[in-house]
Amino acid sequence: MNGLSTVLIVVGLFLVGGIISFAKQQMPKSLIVLLSIAAGMCLVAGAMRLEVWN
Repeated sequence: MNGLSTVLIVVGLFLVGGIISFAKQQMPKSLIVLLSIAAGMCLVAGAMRLEVWN
């Protein structure tokens, strides 16, 4: 596990926490969708960079 994949996974998990927080605060759905897309992209990019797949 290299540094960039770790950073991407941590940022993705941070954004997932933001999604949960924003959903509890009943923020606009478009903002929650935008955060979920960003979190998904970060988590997928971090998982794809893991050296397990090679």
